Order: sequence, then C-alpha cells, then structure tokens
Amino acid sequence: MATLTMRPYQGETDLQPIVNLLNTCEAIDREDIYYTVSSLKLELTSPNLRPELDVKLWYNDADQLIGFGQIWLPDPMVDEVDAYLWFRVHPTLRHQGLEQDIITWAEGRTWQVGQEQNLPAKLSLSCRDYQRNQIGLFEATGFTWERSFFRMKRSLTEPIPEPIFPKGYTLLTGQEFEVSAWVEMHNQTFIDHWNFHPMTLEQANHWLSDPTYRPDLDLVAVAPDGTYAAFCHNHIDPEENQHRKCLEGWVGMLGTRRGYRRLGLGRAMLLSGLHRLQAAGMDTAFLGVDSQNPNQAYSLYESVGFRRVYSSFCYSKAIE
Repeated sequence: MATLTMRPYQGETDLQPIVNLLNTCEAIDREDIYYTVSSLKLELTSPNLRPELDVKLWYNDADQLIGFGQIWLPDPMVDEVDAYLWFRVHPTLRHQGLEQDIITWAEGRTWQVGQEQNLPAKLSLSCRDYQRNQIGLFEATGFTWERSFFRMKRSLTEPIPEPIFPKGYTLLTGQEFEVSAWVEMHNQTFIDHWNFHPMTLEQANHWLSDPTYRPDLDLVAVAPDGTYAAFCHNHIDPEENQHRKCLEGWVGMLGTRRGYRRLGLGRAMLLSGLHRLQAAGMDTAFLGVDSQNPNQAYSLYESVGFRRVYSSFCYSKAIE
C-alpha cells in the first residue's frame, strides 16, 4: 500500500470530505444510512468530544481522504475508561492494513486517557451480524464479543393501538418539559442498564440543538406528584428520507424511571410515539434494543408489532 498520511481533524473544512467518504462507503456497504454535513457537525461538536485528539483522518499520496476514525470517551469517567471506536476505510483500500492502523491509533489514544485518569481502559467497536470481514478483523486484533443488540422495525401503515396511561398521568412534549428534569429522569432510568454513562445537562442541550429536532415528537409522562416518570424520544431526518426516498422515523430512546415500572407506562409511551410518527407522515418506525435488556424491552416491542431486522455485535478489548 502507498504511503499514507495521518492528521487530526482541523475543523469545519473537513466535514464535507468526511461525509463524502462515509457516503462512498455506504454505497458499497448498504447500511441504509445517509450522512450529512449538519449531522456530522452536530456529532463532532459534542461537549464530551475533543476532535483534535479523538478524530483522525488518513490521506493517500494524491491527498485523497481514504480513512476516518473517531473515538467516543464518556465524561465523566467513573471506574474505567470505556472508549468506543467508529471508523471507515475507502472501499478500494480495504483489507490492506489501514483498518489495523486505525485500531492501533484508537488503542493508543485509549491507553493515553487511561494513564491520564489512572484508570483501567477498554476499547469497544461494533458491526452488524452479516459483516463477516469486520468480525474477522476484530477477532484477529484481539477483540472479543461482549454484547448483541437488535435493530427492529414496524410498519406504521398498520393499525396502532391507542395508549392507555395510568390514572392521573399527563403527557408533555419537548416544548413544555424542563430539560434539567428530563436529564435527571434519563439518568435514573438507565442507571441499571449495561454500559450506563450519566448524561449531563450540557450534552442534552447540545443534542436538542439538532436542526432536525422536533419537540412534538419528544414526549414525557408526568406522574400525579409531578415526577418525570417515563419518556419516548422520537426522531425524523428529512434530508436522509429525501435522499433515500423513504418515510422512516425512529424511536430513539424509550424508558421508564425506576419506581414507576410495571404500570404500563413503557407501552403507553411507545404507542404515543408511534402515533406521532404516523401523524408526521412516516410509514415505518425503527428502534434498537439491547438483547439482554433487563426490563423485557424486546418483548414489549414485539407485542406492539416490531420485528427484528438484524443484530449488531459489540466487541471489546482491555487496553494494557
């Protein structure tokens, strides 16, 4: 392979070349994703990302961008540096060593942060169940399977049952709820889930600044005592739908706070979200779920008509 040059992300001028690379990969990989400058900019300006350290670009001799790597590092770190790597390599240059170079960089960055924090470090990455080359690469570089996640979908052209809320509960939208109370609810909801990392108010406000955010699709159930008890955050990306000529929406997050479970709130919030997506003109809803979700989420989704499309595998490696 020709000599490659690696450099850090240098700002917004890099956004379009990165998006071009990602969509070139997507044309081959067919993961039904369309990348945009606005969505990538939102991601790379996240408060818990240091792009000058956590994003790297690889160029060939012709100054063509042919590799991209990004590491997510949770903030705050509690008892372990738990880094996650996302990367892409140009289809014409795959399986020639660049994938290993990107992983090696990510391992070094993860180790560095572990040393700075005086904490043990772990690096994770993922792929879909049918991406056998990726699985082989991960296993050959010392990663082992840790967790599986399911992608599920449901037609919105079929009837959706009406939600039934417990007596005294009210429904708020993103135009009405307090973000700080939402963050507290989110953290109390997911604290008993695998790989939980607390969300901060700064992070929540950042993601709410997404130009595609629709407050009418962001729902919170409030208990009679005023406690934020459950939520269903839904999302539509008009630009992606237009490019892919589809009408798809997402149930991005669904959760019920501890102490308010087994009341039917999860089902009521999910059905409310599906009705909102349907009213917005969508014909299909997608979501993702941990295969070992401790609160029987998979059974809930199946009960309202969702069906599994594929699995994603999370692989991890201790960095020593």
